[in-house]
Amino acid sequence: MNLIYNLFIKLYGLAVSIAANFNPKAKLWIDGRKQWNLKMKEAISESDKVIWVHCSSLGEFEQGRPVMEKIKTEFPTHKLAVSFFSPSGFEIRKNDPIADYIFYLPLDTKRNAKKLIKLLHPEVLILVKYEYWYNLLNRMKQKKIPVIVISAVIKENSLFFRSFGGWFRRTLASINHFFVQNSDSENLLNAIQISQVTISGDTRFDRVKEIRNSIPKVDFVENFKGNSNLIVAGSTWKDDEEILVKYIEEKLPEDWKMIIAPHNIDAKQIQSLAQQITKKVAIYMKSNESEIQEAQILILDTIGILTKVYAYSDVSYVGGGFTKTGVHNTLEPAVFGVPIIFGPNYENYFEAIDLIDCKAAVRFKDYYDFEVKMDELVQNEELRAIRGNAGFEYIQEKPNSTKLIMEYLQGLLKP
Repeated sequence: MNLIYNLFIKLYGLAVSIAANFNPKAKLWIDGRKQWNLKMKEAISESDKVIWVHCSSLGEFEQGRPVMEKIKTEFPTHKLAVSFFSPSGFEIRKNDPIADYIFYLPLDTKRNAKKLIKLLHPEVLILVKYEYWYNLLNRMKQKKIPVIVISAVIKENSLFFRSFGGWFRRTLASINHFFVQNSDSENLLNAIQISQVTISGDTRFDRVKEIRNSIPKVDFVENFKGNSNLIVAGSTWKDDEEILVKYIEEKLPEDWKMIIAPHNIDAKQIQSLAQQITKKVAIYMKSNESEIQEAQILILDTIGILTKVYAYSDVSYVGGGFTKTGVHNTLEPAVFGVPIIFGPNYENYFEAIDLIDCKAAVRFKDYYDFEVKMDELVQNEELRAIRGNAGFEYIQEKPNSTKLIMEYLQGLLKP
């Protein structure tokens, strides 16, 4: 199996190299890894003390941010290095001041793993949620460098639970500690004789609590909302937008406004969305203050502000519920005590399931189901308050995951 894995990794790298000729994301993936070792030599000296955090993409980075912020405070003499696998994470956060060095994780070959650990020489590797690269973990084990996983979710269909997964289970067992989100994950790890597990919950709960306590005022949203009620539709995809446009055209009351924050902010797609709406529309970066204030629909053509915008919503629509990966982050609006609505694909996210179970969120299957449920929320202020409060309480009751993780790190490392 080891030989098969290494062959697969090389074929994967070759496939991405070919795709880079016509796929912009693949090109970023390839270009970002060019001369990675030389860049690392310049950024990390042999005398540096390094704490390394690996994130698959942007979502995992935000998930790990509360821990990274504490690391910077409690281990000020260490350098914090952050790696990404995906361009969608690296390209957005490559200049984030939270880290001393941000880089693309090189392809997981034996040679790269050996070179990477020598150059980076981390005191610990923190994996956010998942991404168990075989050669990397084996090299960490050989060099006796601790590895911990935070906010982990273990699935029964994972590779290491398959009949042929014994070769990988042995490597997985070498991880020093798993901080998992739920008891199901703990039970699955225990079933393969991995007992170094703590149920700590999800660091995203800590993150959204901090956001609620420190959210700055967003003037353009305040001016746009005025005395109206507001629906904020975040991280929307084409299927979401088709439903929202139909609702805007046929059902949205005059005393309600809507902000749409598309997942894809391509200018042509933003313009196409705006042209489908006959009510007065403003596109954030292309509109002046008076145009935004007078519009009933505002489309955000920028990233990084959605969390702040949710704070002004009376109802929040979370997109992604019609994609294969499923609904996006439902915790960001829930922490502000507003009711949430999303599409049918949510079952891979325990928090979305929990929010439905505690009556903080509602899901719909198609436009007609959406229309009924959105009308109910729009027309019933008391129902909105009940559902919103349920979501807020759900988040407040969660443990401080970051604190548990930092207590472990403090016992593992010297400040």
